[in-house]
Amino acid sequence: MNREIIVKTDKNYIYIALLEDGKLTEFVKESNKKQFNIGDFYIGKVKRIMNGLNAAFVDIGHERDAFLHYHDLGPQFFTYKKYIRTALFQPKNIKPLGEINFSSELNKFGKISDVIKTGELLLVQISKEAINNKGPRLTTEVTIPGRNMVLVPFSNKVSVSQKIKNKAERERLRQIIYSIKPNNYGVIVRTAAQGKGSAIFHNELKDLQQRWETVIKKLEGVHSPKLIESDIDRISAYLRDVLNNTFNAIYVDDQNLYYEIKDFLSEISPGSQKILRYYTGKTDIFEYFNIEKQIKRSFQKVVPLKKGGYLIIEKTEALYVIDVNSGNKTGAKLDQETNAYQVNLLAVDEIARQLRLRDMGGIIVVDFIDLSEQAHREAVYQKMKKVMQHDRAKHTILPLTKFGLMQITRQRIRPEIDMIHYEPCPVCNGTGQVGPTILLVDEIENKLENIVTSNKSPRKIILKVHPYIHAYLTKGIFSIALKWRYKYKRKIKVLADKDYFFLEYNWLDSQGQKLI
Repeated sequence: MNREIIVKTDKNYIYIALLEDGKLTEFVKESNKKQFNIGDFYIGKVKRIMNGLNAAFVDIGHERDAFLHYHDLGPQFFTYKKYIRTALFQPKNIKPLGEINFSSELNKFGKISDVIKTGELLLVQISKEAINNKGPRLTTEVTIPGRNMVLVPFSNKVSVSQKIKNKAERERLRQIIYSIKPNNYGVIVRTAAQGKGSAIFHNELKDLQQRWETVIKKLEGVHSPKLIESDIDRISAYLRDVLNNTFNAIYVDDQNLYYEIKDFLSEISPGSQKILRYYTGKTDIFEYFNIEKQIKRSFQKVVPLKKGGYLIIEKTEALYVIDVNSGNKTGAKLDQETNAYQVNLLAVDEIARQLRLRDMGGIIVVDFIDLSEQAHREAVYQKMKKVMQHDRAKHTILPLTKFGLMQITRQRIRPEIDMIHYEPCPVCNGTGQVGPTILLVDEIENKLENIVTSNKSPRKIILKVHPYIHAYLTKGIFSIALKWRYKYKRKIKVLADKDYFFLEYNWLDSQGQKLI
């Protein structure tokens, strides 16, 4: 598989696209001026205690108070709270974390009003960015992420990523970390650590520990709300989390950003510098790699599938609903059950891609086409589990019900990317909307393919379009219309009709009857 990362910049945003064999599978859009990112440390002041929610609202400077739940305080909250207060008000008395003794652990079933008071200052870390009308979510069970591991202050536990399946390798990594980790620091070993030696882990642990100690040093005399330490920028964090030896290239269209990424790669993965490329082409980088077109097609409400099927993706206040439709995929030689089964299997790949692409989270309900055979329902479920293995977000998939419904829960840590693309309608001067013109030729050809593969496909087909579209399809020696004739082995005649509006078209038979 050819895997590439494409980075585009403009005055206001940075865009990151992940391509797998040329197909867009992940897309990140971030403001250059964005604050309150995941991993940022803030000193906040407790504004309200909500006993009914067993949570507190904390002012960290965001327009909405951030949310801190009792279960996000961490088992060593009492030790943590005392340590932070010392760093804030008595910095001369602060000791290295490895030299202190832990207090008793927090009661899992306790009340937040018993451990936190209104007006209290806390060092908090953002665990989930603000979404819709909700402020950021916070935690005091802080973590310092690195390339191969995550450092967890106020813990002594070592855990290994579940994605590392080899038991011997898991045990090897656990033993190495236990032998080198400092006291009172826990470690989560990431998948990227597989196969690496103790020297790499030792250097990274030292760096992560220094980052935590820098946070503590910055607390002296701080007033809330105050940003204490930011996590690395989004591009660096993305590369840190996804980059491995399966990638073929990283393209960047900004020279300054190119050198920043190059320096970052020299720290986390020196061997990856050779795949970094500075894009100097005159064409927009997203257009050159066919990303712009894929974005416009993929973020629509109706998402086409191969061979005529399509998805309808709807967002509600409580969940997402994805409806699978067969469209014109009828299959001349297939019975209804087999046809529905094949469409559902095609839909699984696109659904998994859409979840990653839009970063959809929470509850997702998929309404597959009804299947009467249990073996077919089980096969759809197993394929969904298989393709979702590539999704980095935590998720749970439930089997199909007898009504064809599948429930997926997926971790939501950032707002869903919602990019519905429309262009002004040329007929009503912008008062209405139509789909983007860049997809028109693909749409026309998809209809042609459906006609050709249908039960009664005529040998002669007429396409009637606006004169401008007619010129575009027929111009040149090797025109688009000529390529269609060879590809589909049909007599295709393109006619111009000045009464058609710009994006209107119809496929007709030789008698002038609409075919689709």
